[in-house]
Amino acid sequence: MYHVSVLLHESIDALRIVPNGIYVDATFGGGGHAGLILEKLAGKGHLFAFDQDNDAMQNAAADLFAESANFTFVHSNFRHLKQQVRSEGVKPGGVQGILADLGVSSHQLDSAERGFSYRFDAPLDMRMDTREGITAADILNQYTVVELQRVFGDLGEVRNAKTLAEAVVKVRESNQFRNTVTLVDLCEKYFLGDRMRYRSQVFQALRMEVNDELGALEDFLQASYEMLAPDGILAVIAFHSLEDRMVKNFLKTGNTKGEMKKDFYGNIERPWQLVTKKAIEPSASEVSRNVRSRSSKLRVGKKIMLQ
Repeated sequence: MYHVSVLLHESIDALRIVPNGIYVDATFGGGGHAGLILEKLAGKGHLFAFDQDNDAMQNAAADLFAESANFTFVHSNFRHLKQQVRSEGVKPGGVQGILADLGVSSHQLDSAERGFSYRFDAPLDMRMDTREGITAADILNQYTVVELQRVFGDLGEVRNAKTLAEAVVKVRESNQFRNTVTLVDLCEKYFLGDRMRYRSQVFQALRMEVNDELGALEDFLQASYEMLAPDGILAVIAFHSLEDRMVKNFLKTGNTKGEMKKDFYGNIERPWQLVTKKAIEPSASEVSRNVRSRSSKLRVGKKIMLQ
């Protein structure tokens, strides 16, 4: 199976789908969320599904999607949502619901050649879109100590980020980073706490940097507000604390930094109504079936038009 969709029914229910509405699945992956949305559409209803991964594009060619007149696959990063959906003839304010699952798919983690996992000896690539961009090897071989410390510390929340960054620079003087095994060996020397968790944090940090995941998320959130209709729904499933904080702040204040803005009269601007005050988390039953769902959080907001 390509990927087990997390919080599947909770997220689709949150969208409050109208059969003739326009919807966006910003992270198509294996098509689990998209398939359920598509089942609820009819007539002029339409689903635009985004994914920059070539393997996901192959899933979109499956009969369920290829034969549907209500479905369009967009081979693009979701940060380009506004431009891509507008190019399909949808005007800003014309979308009824947008869903994003920010987790890495099981397929990507389990595909050794992609370099996402420390479990396999593979090239240090980690690009979601293999058509372009820097690789994890480029970062390890070219970034300065300060830049590496930022990556490991901010994105991976690695406790000894500076020590690890200095070790990377020392190793590459005689042995350039090419494969995951070199990085795993280095982690083995410097890990703090749980060995597996430490490796996960380091690999996660590099993946997020390679794909500019936080920058892409910020662009996506801003585009979502512009494209949603009044009372349109935005539902986002996050797995990383930094991403979840950005989504939480955005739904609370309209910006990812969480800075309250006021209008001319001093009233606080609230561009979103929280559909659920607290994040929705997976049930114990779901976690038992899919352990990778354990850190997921679903946040849902309804667009309010500012005066």
